[in-house]
Amino acid sequence: MSNQDVVLPDMGIAAAAAALPGPGRALFACRGAAGAVSSLRRGAYGGLGLPGAADGGAGGEPFLGARAPAPAAVAGRTCTSRVVEAIRASSPTRCPAVDECDAWTRKHPSALGSFDQVAAAAKGKRIVMFMDYDGTLSPIVTDPDMAFMTAEMREAVRDVAKHFPTAIVTGRCVEKVCSFVGLSEIYYAGSHGMDIKGPSSKDDQTVLLQPAREFLPVIDKAFRALEERTRATPGARVEHNKFCLSVHFRCVAEKRCCPLAEQVKAVLRDFPELKLTEGRKVLEIRPSIMWDKGRAVEFLLKSLGFDDRSDVLPVYIGDDRTDEDAFKVLKKRGQGLGILVSKCPKETDASYSLQDPTELMHLGFPGHGVLGPAGRVEAAAIAVTVGAPKGAAAEVARTVADHTQLVVDRCCVMLALIAKKSISACLISS
Repeated sequence: MSNQDVVLPDMGIAAAAAALPGPGRALFACRGAAGAVSSLRRGAYGGLGLPGAADGGAGGEPFLGARAPAPAAVAGRTCTSRVVEAIRASSPTRCPAVDECDAWTRKHPSALGSFDQVAAAAKGKRIVMFMDYDGTLSPIVTDPDMAFMTAEMREAVRDVAKHFPTAIVTGRCVEKVCSFVGLSEIYYAGSHGMDIKGPSSKDDQTVLLQPAREFLPVIDKAFRALEERTRATPGARVEHNKFCLSVHFRCVAEKRCCPLAEQVKAVLRDFPELKLTEGRKVLEIRPSIMWDKGRAVEFLLKSLGFDDRSDVLPVYIGDDRTDEDAFKVLKKRGQGLGILVSKCPKETDASYSLQDPTELMHLGFPGHGVLGPAGRVEAAAIAVTVGAPKGAAAEVARTVADHTQLVVDRCCVMLALIAKKSISACLISS
């Protein structure tokens, strides 16, 4: 989720939302708010030559030096605006038409609403849990150092880990995500899987794999160069994730996004050992090796002795483009479930989704704080959809914040279901 300028939809949406009765109106309005936050479509990637422009890829291909096609002349459009739109499109906030949403939901049904099917797929098998951190276990926030998970989410992860091998696969460095999660009984794969550590009862965890260790000196040098080059851009922040770097631009003004991207590319021309990809309001710098979250999942399954077993069901929950590498691995294996955490449809190799606020209402789970935020999202969405001009930007910002937490709450409920709904009775004991 990101704080973006308001793009008010046309009054046709407002009229349609007003015409829908009861919960249907609220759901339509909720989708309309997502469209108000970002009306960009997938084709916008071409503006900067970002990965995914041609093939809808998962962000694994570098775009450093890629040549963007010559854009058609459009009145009132500048190069900067096209670049900003391309960067905005990298965050999965696109919301297609309602019929397209329905088609997408049929293809990627709710993991909560289809929990009986998930349980049936797990019957007689051993579940192995993999989860992203930012946007999945914690909300997306302005300051990456403040992306704390709730006590309820931590307890849900702990409960899951009591029953199944559990790993967090993240772009963060292992030390940072360990401090956020605070659980020593699970596996951590940091730096997009390039730093994998096992459970430990002590402060120091067992290092299982670091395939990019030889790149540490060049990564440190690139970090210093990027800090120096981006220092003059207000809101830009370079985060050192040990085996990769992240240039955050969530707080950068739109007019400065294009120059910032050019600065990053200019720095990396001196570091051919590194590649540049993008995620949600962040530019990622990684070693140029064939390694990603999907490879990390394969390594962990093999390390746990589950690689060649048919009685294993890997489950991966994630929200970002980098998680698509893991979804693809599970799909290629023909064994496992990918669950996409997203408030709006997007291209994915996941089998299921966590998307619809009404799913939580139907579950009736008390104590997760989900019904309140859902009501606020719907109310704010309706206000924006009918074109309320005064305070609309602030209202959308609050809507996005509430909806971000709502998505995380859905993941929390899903984990609670997995841990507490007696699914372990269906599985082979370890």
